[in-house]
Amino acid sequence: MSTKVAIIYYSQTGTVATMANRLAQTAESLGAEVRVRSVGRDGDEAAADEPQRPTPDDIVWADVVLFGTPTRYGNVAGRLKVFIDSLGAQWAQGQLADKVYAGFTSSQTAHGGQETTLLALYNTIHHFGGLIVSPGYTDGSKFVDGNPYGVSHVTGPANDAPVDDTVNTALDHLVTRAIGISTKLNA
Repeated sequence: MSTKVAIIYYSQTGTVATMANRLAQTAESLGAEVRVRSVGRDGDEAAADEPQRPTPDDIVWADVVLFGTPTRYGNVAGRLKVFIDSLGAQWAQGQLADKVYAGFTSSQTAHGGQETTLLALYNTIHHFGGLIVSPGYTDGSKFVDGNPYGVSHVTGPANDAPVDDTVNTALDHLVTRAIGISTKLNA
């Protein structure tokens, strides 16, 4: 039985979407079944190149949930938070508990609040009864990217710094670790 991974994100400039796609590719290469969902950009219509919008069923279905958000003043972006806040019925039924959760983020500056954004995201996961599987310093790559709470990327003020090998390696480690822990828990 393959691990089911839901990657739910908001991306304003495309960076978090790029990160989400890398996570999906790596998860699929590990044999996972993957759903990639975007909470959407401005406007009510999804762009043609955008994944489906998430539903509560995507979270209920998953063994592993990876949330991605740009930083907003050191916090989760409102669009993702609105989706998360809509999960009250599933929370009340215990359908969000006992799953592996982790997060990824981006900001324009090196000290733009990536770590506080991930920690703020994890406050909700504690309420879910979810199992936070942060990467910590469990791989040498984490000493290079420097974020033990998840994965983060600095885009620069012009939002033009591409997601590089350092970030891709950290993303690969994050999803590999999350799937590995989920597999052990469900064995």
